[in-house]
Parts: sequence; C-alpha cells; structure tokens
Amino acid sequence: MAKETIHAKGLEISIYTEDFKNEYLSLTDIAKYKSNEPNDVIRNWLRLKDTIEFLGLWEQLHNPDFKPVEFDGFKKQAGLNAFTLSPQKWIENTNAIGIVSKSGRYGGTFAHIDIAFEFASWVSAEFKLYIIKDYKRLKNEESSRLSLNWNLNRTLSKLNYRIHTDAIKENIIPPNVTKEQVAAIYASEADILNVALFGITAKQWRQQNSSSKGNIRDHATIEQLLVLANIESLNAEFIKMNVSQKDRLIQLNQTAISQLTTLFKNKTTKTLK
Repeated sequence: MAKETIHAKGLEISIYTEDFKNEYLSLTDIAKYKSNEPNDVIRNWLRLKDTIEFLGLWEQLHNPDFKPVEFDGFKKQAGLNAFTLSPQKWIENTNAIGIVSKSGRYGGTFAHIDIAFEFASWVSAEFKLYIIKDYKRLKNEESSRLSLNWNLNRTLSKLNYRIHTDAIKENIIPPNVTKEQVAAIYASEADILNVALFGITAKQWRQQNSSSKGNIRDHATIEQLLVLANIESLNAEFIKMNVSQKDRLIQLNQTAISQLTTLFKNKTTKTLK
C-alpha cells in the first residue's frame, strides 16, 4: 500500500493506492472536519438516496462484478427513517470496489477519488475546494518529478544505445553488406531488447497503437527506461562474448523481470509513510 498525505484547513487526509493508478482518499479523515465521530458522519451520508444512486452508478461504470440486485434493494430502502448502512455492509453485499474499509494503523474508510470528492461536497463545499487545491498541488509536484526523471532515463537509454550499436557493428555485421541489410540487423537487435523488456517488437507495438505518436520506448515508464539502459549495456557484453541471440533474449528477459520487480518493490516501500 503506497500512502501519501494532503492537507486541507489544518487536517491531514490520507491517500493510498495499490496500483499507482487509482487513488483512494480517506473518508474518515474528511469526516473529521464535520465531527469527532467520523464513522457516524460516513454512515449518515451512506443512508441518503442520492448517495446510494451515485455509488451504484459509479460501480456500474467501473466494476463488472458489481451486484445490481443487492444495489436495488439498498436503493429502495434509502432515505427511510429505519434505514442504516455501514461501509462494510455496502462492500460485502454489493461487491463494491469504490469504497474500501481498512483496519490497522492506517485503517479507516477510503473511497476512490471520484467518490471522495462527492462525499467532501456533502461535508462542506468550502472544505472540498481546499482538498482539491492541495490534491492538485501534490499531482503537479509528482508530474514535475516524473517528467524530470523520465527525460533523464530516456537520455541515459539513448546514450547506452550507442554502446549497444557499436557492439553490433564490431561483432555481428559482416563486411560487404548493403545498407538495407545493416538496417535490418540493427532493427533485429533492437527488437531483442524490446521483446525482453516489453514483450513485443516495435512493429507489433505500432500495429497495436496506430493512433499513438512516437515509438514503444517513448511510451515506457521511468522504471522500464532505467532497465532498458541496463540491458542495453548487458546485451553489448553478451554480443562481445558471442552469446547466441536466442540465449541473449532469455537472459535479458530474466534480467528485465528481476530488475523491474526490485524497482517496483522499492517504489512501494519509499512511498509508505
């Protein structure tokens, strides 16, 4: 669980993500703006008909395993005086993914950013604006860091590619071949790296992403670019050692998997608070 924090009007609001794509804000932290009993605030919000309808629509749009029959049952009861609903009951009965309940030191009720902002609006429109403001600040800082790191690693991979091409030129390309043949050899060796790291060739990527600009490496993650630079140097050494292309591909792929696994583990560890 990767965890970060934003600040709004003196309150800390936790954010966590497990896939580095979908972010969940702590409803428990947001509810503290309204009351010292945040669980009661969340349950009061959940029992509203508008809330149930919003949550149900969100799940239908994002969750193929959502249970519509159970949802309809909650929707019929919502708003009645006797109706109560906890986050745990909502999750267990409908198989919802938009709201999660966590125990332990960093526990509480969390909701996908779409839902969390809706909850914040109900708590306080003013407070929601403060949350959005600091959330944007956090995202801008992350974007700036990612852009700088991405460009650095892209440059590194381009520099290392020269080492790679020199090894090909000195050890693989035979004398008296045409320019077309030379280009084909370079492309074949480049695809050894592409397949080892991305699982597909440059041509296959273009066929699958015909509307995208650039090439497969222009769309790589920071971690992939760093590993690419490493396996470029490694492949150059393999070429000098006369290792066959088949054996090089296997070893490069194993190295790429190992290094990416390590990088993502470190990324998760460093973002834990």
